[in-house]
Amino acid sequence: MEAFLLAAGLGTRLRPLTDNKPKALVEVNGVPLLEIALRNLASQGAIRIVVNVHHFAQQIVDYIQEHKWDAEVIISNESNLLMDTGGGLKKAQHLFSGNQPILIHNVDILSRINFQDIIEKHLANNNLATLAVSGRETSRQLLFDSEEKLVGWHNRNSDEFKWSQGEKNCYKELAFSGISVISPQLLEMLPPANAPYPIIPAYLELAKVHTISAFEHNPNDWLDVGKPETLSIAQKFL
Repeated sequence: MEAFLLAAGLGTRLRPLTDNKPKALVEVNGVPLLEIALRNLASQGAIRIVVNVHHFAQQIVDYIQEHKWDAEVIISNESNLLMDTGGGLKKAQHLFSGNQPILIHNVDILSRINFQDIIEKHLANNNLATLAVSGRETSRQLLFDSEEKLVGWHNRNSDEFKWSQGEKNCYKELAFSGISVISPQLLEMLPPANAPYPIIPAYLELAKVHTISAFEHNPNDWLDVGKPETLSIAQKFL
């Protein structure tokens, strides 16, 4: 597999830690999140990892160049414009081989998820995308039918719904975990990277005619290191 590591974000939730460095270089047990993610991806079979950068981009570039990795690590530079997940993935399209599944992973996520399990399910079901999800209390939920296919999105705060194929009466709400596997063909289907755009609306649009499925994992095998107060939890998690 190949991987796309999302490390370009501003890290606003981690302030003041990100006032002078990117969130990718915030440390847990003395190790930057960037290194934790890169080593985890490589150990689970990633042969090429594309890392997008924006906020304090050069610090990330320097860190990658100063260390040795068990996978090819390539930079997708978004210094001029932060592209969001969808736009960033499209911008980086030319950096992937085009013949391997691509695992997308947020740099501020820690997990004990077996990525090969996601890829096996992805390939076995001939999915266009397979999304890691779990039953967690978050304001935004993805909606899946009885066959685990993506059918919609729900904002619990505003009670707004978005549907892929019309409103459903029966569905399961699951929280997206910031980890997914896509087939390389999906890159061709994304809108041009002329401006930033998120990936979830793109998934919802593609789910109208393609199979995008859930990979439900144990919520205890996952942690969002998005706020300073979660760092102590992250230390125990690792």
